[in-house]
Amino acid sequence: MKKLLLALAALLLAAPAMAADLNVTVSIAPLKFFVDRIGGDRVRSEVMVPPGASPASYEPRPRQMVRLDQSAIFFAIGVPFERAWLPRMQSANPDIAVVQADAGIERMSMAAHHHHDEGVHHHDEAGEHHHDEADHHHGHGEAGEADHQGPLDPHVWNAPSLCVKMAGNILAALVAADPEGEAAYKANYESLLARIREVDGRIREMLHGLSGSRFLVYHPSWGYFARDYGLIQVPVELEGKEPGPKELASVIALAREENIRAIFAQPQFSSKSAATIARAIGGEVVVADPLAARWDENLLQVAARFAEALK
Repeated sequence: MKKLLLALAALLLAAPAMAADLNVTVSIAPLKFFVDRIGGDRVRSEVMVPPGASPASYEPRPRQMVRLDQSAIFFAIGVPFERAWLPRMQSANPDIAVVQADAGIERMSMAAHHHHDEGVHHHDEAGEHHHDEADHHHGHGEAGEADHQGPLDPHVWNAPSLCVKMAGNILAALVAADPEGEAAYKANYESLLARIREVDGRIREMLHGLSGSRFLVYHPSWGYFARDYGLIQVPVELEGKEPGPKELASVIALAREENIRAIFAQPQFSSKSAATIARAIGGEVVVADPLAARWDENLLQVAARFAEALK
C-alpha cells in the first residue's frame, strides 16, 4: 500500500498543472470562433444568440441569464440586442467584464448602402464611393445608435481585415483576466492571425477581376466584406423593414440593368421578398449566413458563392 501511495504521489507531481477554466460568454457564434481559437483549452465559451436566431431581436432565455453569473467576461460586438440587454446582464453579474470586441474599429452607417426610392442611379452613387471619413461615425458608439445616417453596421466580423483588430482585443481581454495563460494565448493568437491571412488571400484569389461588381442582398450584412474586396452591396431591406412596391420595383430594375441573377439571403430573415425578386429577374435565392459558427470555412463558402454569382 505504501509503495502504491508513493507511486501515485510521484505521478501527481510529474503531471502538468491543469489548465485554468475561464468562463466567458459571447453575443454571437462568429465571436465564439475567435475566442475559442485564442483561448484554447484555458477558456470555456458560451454563445448568447443561438443558431437561426436574429441578433436584431433576440431576447436571452432565463437559463442563459443564470449561467451568465459564472462568466468572467462578456464579449460584445455591437449587435442590436446588446443595447437593451447589456445593462441587465451587468445587473445579473456585477463582476462581469464587458469587452467590446470591435473596440477601435470605425463602423460605417448601414444607411450608406440602403437602396432608396430615388431609383437606380442613387445606388450607383452610394455604391461607388469608398466610405471616406464623412461616411463614418467617429468613436465606437453603441449598438443601434442612430443619427442622420441611420444605425451603425455591426457586421465587422465579415471582413478579415477588421478581424485582426478584433483578435487583438480578445487577446488583451483574456490576458487581463488570466495572466498565467498569456504565453498560450499569444501563441494561439499568432496561429489565428495566420489563418485570417490565409482566408483573406484565398478570397482575393476567388474574387480576382470582379472589383466594382454589384451583388444583391436581402439584409445588408456584407458591407465591410464588400469594402475589403472592392464589391458593391445592394441591399433590399434595412432596419427590419420589408421593402415597399416602389423599392422592389427599383431593385428589380437595377438587377435587370446589371444582369444580376442571384439575390443573397440569410437564414435569420424571411426570404419571401428575396424570392419575389428572384422570380422577377429569372434568378435564384442563394443562402449566405453571416452568423455561422465556423467563421473561416463559412466566409470561404460565401466568397465562392459571390464569385459564382458575379462571373
